[in-house]
This record gives sequence, C-alpha cells and structure tokens, in this order.
Amino acid sequence: MLSDLEFIRISLEANLFFQRIMKEHLFFVETALPCSETALIRKAATLRQGFEQLLVHTVYYANGVISENALRSNEFVTPYTLKAEEINSGFTGVKLNTEITKAEYALGSSATLYQPWLEAITEEINNSSYNLLKETVSFQKKLLTARLECRIFIFLYPELLEHVNHESEYYMGMLEALKERKLPDKALCDELNFWNHIMEEHARFIDGMLDPTEEKLKDAARTTAEGFERLVQECTGTPAGQIIQKSIQSTEGIRNYKNAAAEGLLQCRIKSVIPPLLADHVLREANHYLRLLGSMNK
Repeated sequence: MLSDLEFIRISLEANLFFQRIMKEHLFFVETALPCSETALIRKAATLRQGFEQLLVHTVYYANGVISENALRSNEFVTPYTLKAEEINSGFTGVKLNTEITKAEYALGSSATLYQPWLEAITEEINNSSYNLLKETVSFQKKLLTARLECRIFIFLYPELLEHVNHESEYYMGMLEALKERKLPDKALCDELNFWNHIMEEHARFIDGMLDPTEEKLKDAARTTAEGFERLVQECTGTPAGQIIQKSIQSTEGIRNYKNAAAEGLLQCRIKSVIPPLLADHVLREANHYLRLLGSMNK
C-alpha cells in the first residue's frame, strides 16, 4: 500500500509522462489520416485536446511535488521537445499547446509535505485520465481493425497502431493499480519484456522510416532491434541482476541513438519520413525506461 505522499507523487509523475505520450499518439494519428477521413480526424483531435487539457492541470499541481530523479530523467520533456512541436505544428497545421511544454521546462521538485487537498486533486486527475484513456483505447482498436480490414488507409504501420495501443493499456493498468493505492503487481520479466519489446519496435519503426540511402543508421537500428529481441528471449533464464544490467546497457545505447536522431532531424541532416516530434517522443520513452531500470537496480 502506498503512503498518501507516495500516491500523489507517483500518480503525478505517471500522468506527466503518459498524458503527453497519449496526446502525441493521437496527434500522429490525426495527421496521418487522409483528409477524406474527417470524422476520424475530428475524433483523434478531440481526444488529443482532452489529454492536453488534463496535462495542463497535471503540470500545475506537479510543480514542487515530483522527485528530482524524475525531473532530471528528461522523460517529461527534453531539450528538443518545444522545437519539435513547433516544427510539426507548422508542417501539419495542427496547433499544439506549446505553453504546456514551456511550463514543464520550469517544473521544480521538492520534498513536499502531505496535503489532503492535493490527494483529492490527484484522484480526480487519475480518474479523468482513466476515463479518457478508455475512450482512446476503444478508438485506437477500431482504427486498427478498420485498417487491417482495408476499410480505411492511414500513413502509419498497422504494427505502430498496435504498439500505441499496448502503451495505452499499460498506462490503464497503472491507473487501475493506483486506484487501489498500489503499484501494478508484475513479475520482473513481464515488466522488462514489455519495455524491451517497446524499444525493439522503436528501432524497427525507425529503420522502416529512414530513407534507403541512410544505410549506416538503418543498420544500427536493425542491430539494436535484434539486441532487444534477444533480451526478451533470454529473460526467464537469466539472473535478475544480469538481465537488468543488460537492459540498462541496451537502453542507454538506443537512448543515445535516438538523441542523435532527434538532433539530426531537427537540423535537417537525416533523410527520412520521421516527424521530429516522433523522434523526441521515442527518446522520452527510453529516458522513462532508464529511470524505471534504475529503480530496479538498487
């Protein structure tokens, strides 16, 4: 059972990370749909705006409450996030609320004492996030089914649509556990395999979205994906400390790769169809996983 202060801090940190991830998933869907799919575009936009509104509240109440470790992880925003948002908003014509990002750059941490009013607000944020998330998961599943049945076209891989739904369901499981004032009860390999598979898929998506002439970057992406695939296969037969260390090493490697990719895309040095915001998005997920691995490695 989490203490009241742990419940507040962990909830706000989880929502800071995942609300942004969710709103960006919906942005990628919204901007990848053909202009003829007006109803689906409107639905994705409405859900995205819902997460933006929630994130405004979460950022406000998280200031001075979240841990220094979380703040320094660069999982909420990176030095590239604002520029990536501005570029993608300009390219697509979809307005993103960059004031949220600016507020996140100004976030602070402290050992805040328990305050009853903040507990109630945190519960409200969790419940609102959960309700919006259920609607988002339903929308994403219908979108994937329609794509697999060739009833719609979208400029995203079907596997990427499945990937974002897996992340949504992971977030939902976390919110469900927090309702009971606890963390999700998962075996070590279940947790590691989830994130190592996410990292593997990131590398495969990057490989598929790089221009064919970017041979070195594509080779590196494929090698990275194969490394994470091996980690998933080896987990159950490897001592806990060893598989955690291997996961840290591999995740540091893909984090550095993604960091270089984000810089290169923002500076127009890499040929690809990767939106700069997507590069920043997957970088933040690697940063989040590294913080999670660090907590396991104590």
